[in-house]
Amino acid sequence: ANLQLVQSAKPILESLARAIVNTRYFAILTNAQGVVVDASGAIDHADPRAHLITRVGTDLSEPSIGTTAIGTALTELQPVWLHRGEHFFAATSVYSCAGAPLFGPDGACVGMLDVTGVDAQERPELKHLVRQSACKIENALLTAQNHSLLLRLNWPGNALGSEADGMLCLDPEGWITGANRVARQMVPGLAAPGLAAVHISEVFGLPYEQLFDAAKRPAQALELPLWSGLRLQAQAIGRAHEAENLQTCATPAMALRDVEAAMIRKAVDDARGNVGQAARALGISRATLYRKLGQKPSHGQQPT
Repeated sequence: ANLQLVQSAKPILESLARAIVNTRYFAILTNAQGVVVDASGAIDHADPRAHLITRVGTDLSEPSIGTTAIGTALTELQPVWLHRGEHFFAATSVYSCAGAPLFGPDGACVGMLDVTGVDAQERPELKHLVRQSACKIENALLTAQNHSLLLRLNWPGNALGSEADGMLCLDPEGWITGANRVARQMVPGLAAPGLAAVHISEVFGLPYEQLFDAAKRPAQALELPLWSGLRLQAQAIGRAHEAENLQTCATPAMALRDVEAAMIRKAVDDARGNVGQAARALGISRATLYRKLGQKPSHGQQPT
């Protein structure tokens, strides 16, 4: 189970590490027991406070180290943000953490994703980033399992093909083999962990064979009637066309260098040209900010 989690999360962890590269935060992946299975990002291994909590096999559960984002997320099964003194023990009060639980295809918690900084500036917006990254990991876990048909679901009027989609996996006979968190919120009978052999015909009011027929035209969305009377729109994708579809759904991302430049310009503008204040807001040194701006410090001003 840990191996599948690590493999599915690896590319998302790498993307997350790029997003937080200049913030002095790093990412930690644990299993459902709070034991570290992977870590990524700018980890200062010379600092034992960072090195110890990112070693694979380290127990970061609440019984082991007290209240942290990891233990709280695994206990409450909700995204959390904890900053320094909100941690239980003095030894962990140097950390600022955002954490989100991870749910497997059967709806059970399989681990959690955490972003941690050591003596870092408070950045509660990381809670949103972690929650978004956790959804990507859950979708990767879902599509990695054996299935014959993937259903992407959304309410009419919403474009299909985004991370906001519900996702269901079916076997060749129409039995649901897995669902992501969004699908469990949309579809009655899937909310509780464990699928208990639910057939797609118990969910939608049409023969399951029609879904496999629709997969021959994956670009064409169809409307599916729920037995409650509500309707969902869906895209049926056969396993053979899944990789192609997921690539088509992906939108081109803004280059990381452009994103960084925009963040720096905004920080300098917000500080009304005060480079020192902008550097503090970004959590970097003034010398680093000057370098990224392509400027030299003004006469008499020493970079710090």
